[in-house]
Amino acid sequence: MPLLMAFFFSIMLMPIFRFFRKLRVPEVIAVFLPILLFAIFAALIICLFYSQVSVFVSDFPKIQRNIVKHLDNLSIWIDHSLGYSPAEQIKFINVQSNKMFGSVGGILSNAFGSLSGTIIFWGLLPIYIYLIILYRGIFVKFTLMWFKSSKHQNIEETIRQTEKMVKSYLIGLLIQIIYIVVLLGGSLMIFGIQNALLIGIIFALLNLIPYLGALIGNILGVLITLASSDNLIDILIVIGAITVVQFLDNNILMPGIVGSQVKINPLVSIAGIFIGGIIAGISGMFLAMPVLAVLKIVFDRSVNYKQWGVLIGAERPK
Repeated sequence: MPLLMAFFFSIMLMPIFRFFRKLRVPEVIAVFLPILLFAIFAALIICLFYSQVSVFVSDFPKIQRNIVKHLDNLSIWIDHSLGYSPAEQIKFINVQSNKMFGSVGGILSNAFGSLSGTIIFWGLLPIYIYLIILYRGIFVKFTLMWFKSSKHQNIEETIRQTEKMVKSYLIGLLIQIIYIVVLLGGSLMIFGIQNALLIGIIFALLNLIPYLGALIGNILGVLITLASSDNLIDILIVIGAITVVQFLDNNILMPGIVGSQVKINPLVSIAGIFIGGIIAGISGMFLAMPVLAVLKIVFDRSVNYKQWGVLIGAERPK
């Protein structure tokens, strides 16, 4: 999976590489500089996220009080509405807690495995990007050698169209992250919501996962607000702000990211995200859409596989 993600990121960084080459920067350095700039951008996002989490955690006593208050209100509602007394609720919680603690070892083992896998993933990624950009000519030549000379023009056009689409998609996602953090975080700060920037960053990053990410981001935004405030109006403000930002994102920004170049129907998109999640977790879900878009381009320009391009596409027969 790092190799596949490196392929897409190398396409995104290719214009920066070409810019440095026009300035007569040596090729080895010109390959390194775009990766360095991308790493600096990612580091800034991580530092911003870490600083906001630190601010959130530093106010732990207030968070504890708010959580206790919300749990008390929930307990009273359950008692009145469902007929479960506080004693029965505590008994149920104790039983479920014992079950959960019984599987803590497995959870910690999986978490450690995921952490080590993540470190290896991000360690290999810049190396793969560097090598893909440096040896890009070999990969193109290798691809062309599989086809007759008469088809080389069509293959080269497919490669150019794929590069254009991937570059547009990934750069659009970076713009989307900045747009959501500024708009959502800024609007929540105007309304006086605590940890507004943290909510904006979390939602922007999770929103990179189509369909499912926005839902998870909504839930986490509400949970952070519940922990930060004892006022239910704040929760309504957060839900309303996320809804407005998501509407603008889905109807104005996202259609311009890939534009009219490639359109994937929602059924195939959801299936692709599900399969990508099974194969490679969150990174697989993130890569599902660009992979489907590349397949759509290849199938549309292929004589033998055009029917698959129709199946993946969003154009309905008249």
